[in-house]
Amino acid sequence: MNRRSKRIVSSVAGIVALLFVVLAGGGLYLTSYALQPDGGAKDFRASDLKGSWNYLYREYPYVGQWVDSLQQVSALRDTFITAPDGARLHALYAAAPDTTRRTAVIVHGYTDNAIRMLMIGYLYHHDLRCNILLPDLRYAGHSEGTHIQMGWKDRLDVLRWMDVANQTFGGNTSMVVHGISMGAATTMMVSGEPQQPYVKAFVEDCGYTSVRDQFAKELKEQFHLPAFPLLDVASLLCEWRFGWDFDEASALRQVRQCRLPMLFIHGDADDYVPTWMVYKVYEAKPAPKELWVVPRAAHAMSYHDNREEYTRRVSAFLTDCRW
Repeated sequence: MNRRSKRIVSSVAGIVALLFVVLAGGGLYLTSYALQPDGGAKDFRASDLKGSWNYLYREYPYVGQWVDSLQQVSALRDTFITAPDGARLHALYAAAPDTTRRTAVIVHGYTDNAIRMLMIGYLYHHDLRCNILLPDLRYAGHSEGTHIQMGWKDRLDVLRWMDVANQTFGGNTSMVVHGISMGAATTMMVSGEPQQPYVKAFVEDCGYTSVRDQFAKELKEQFHLPAFPLLDVASLLCEWRFGWDFDEASALRQVRQCRLPMLFIHGDADDYVPTWMVYKVYEAKPAPKELWVVPRAAHAMSYHDNREEYTRRVSAFLTDCRW
């Protein structure tokens, strides 16, 4: 090999090495940015309990009196479980005002926590008069965890919480699982697993089709970058660091396996989890199913902006399910 050829080979090798470093660094940054948005210190809104209470009372002021009434009689309680990997997980729960089998497990969204979902707790407990349990997903609230799991591994924790709720409220419950945003994706991911007889229905509100789809959308909008190859590298790094990858984390694939009733809710002004995603998961889900696309509702605002209609539709759907 002459000197010129050696220089070419050396240059190509340098470019390849540089590309590898850039992709690996970019992939590592992306996984940390998305899954550990506080830099690993767990010091952001999902663990800011005081800020979460302030948010709840500011955005849903009518919920404050209900929460106060529960706390005065110690009806809103904390419970903890230990996951198989040793992580300590937390949930809030409250028994219905009157004895009932009807129970709702309510799942929060990305960088949220159980407190920030208590408005849906109000819907089920105050309006529909049923038992409620609201878990903190990993890396949120009082739950431990190394990162945000985007619903995929969370589905296994939620299945455990469903068993806890069933046992807590009498062992013969009639249960709905209701999630918003990432919690809705989690709910759809849960729905594709084998279900206990007490599970009757699911409600998903503005969940994404898959982690890959959602991250590809964010990568394009926030960083003006195509999904390939950076997202593929980030997915490999996620599997190496956390034990799961973006491709397997698919709500779309999971709902195809669900045979229980599901209500799909999505705002037609949602530009965070785009509205087109709900049509994909709705089409994939076998019957029975219902779809409500909410006019002028932004992301995760369908209940906030349409409380009475939201409550009526959820109640009617569950009545049709003989909940």
